[in-house]
Amino acid sequence: MASIQEVATAVENGKVKLIEGLVTEALEAGINPNEILNEGMIAAMGVVGAKFQANEIFVPEMLVAAKTLKKGVEVLKPHLAGDSVGALGTYIIGTVKGDLHDIGKNLVALMIESAGFRVVDLGIDIPAETFIEAVNNEPNVKIVAASALLTTTMDSLRTVVTSLIAAGVKEKGIKIMVGGAPITQAFADEIGADAYTPDAGAAAVKAVELVS
Repeated sequence: MASIQEVATAVENGKVKLIEGLVTEALEAGINPNEILNEGMIAAMGVVGAKFQANEIFVPEMLVAAKTLKKGVEVLKPHLAGDSVGALGTYIIGTVKGDLHDIGKNLVALMIESAGFRVVDLGIDIPAETFIEAVNNEPNVKIVAASALLTTTMDSLRTVVTSLIAAGVKEKGIKIMVGGAPITQAFADEIGADAYTPDAGAAAVKAVELVS
């Protein structure tokens, strides 16, 4: 019978072909599906994120781990409490205007969805107005996340955050998350964001924390 640790190891090592069997075995062993998700798969992506930050692994390994996670979540979905996918509310994400990077954003979106949010991915090169429009049009928005991957687009990120605050999102209880290679906690604090995370694994953990 598979343990949570074996599930975690499979995600960490990107064992796409093994994950479905391991998750099924863990479920058959009577392990709680939410524990398999949180302590097994999401925790494993946290480890993957840390390794990525430390340059021990690179984007291909990160993507394979995320793909493994997604496959495992598909097996879990029917077993999660009341189908918890989307249960935590809506999470809007986009890369800011002038920035065409999407690998990091896509990873975060995948992790966030797996953690139980409904994800609205606005895409890349997104101006502040589009973020605000999405907040007004989408139901049950809990978090807006914006990423900037270039030092030259940090100003765009600042504009997005200040525009969202001016539009009153914080009064509605909506949190603002930021991330991307040049972004730091200090910069996030300076522009008024609620949270900064260095990688996709940390983003999922933080998002759950922000809404609980």
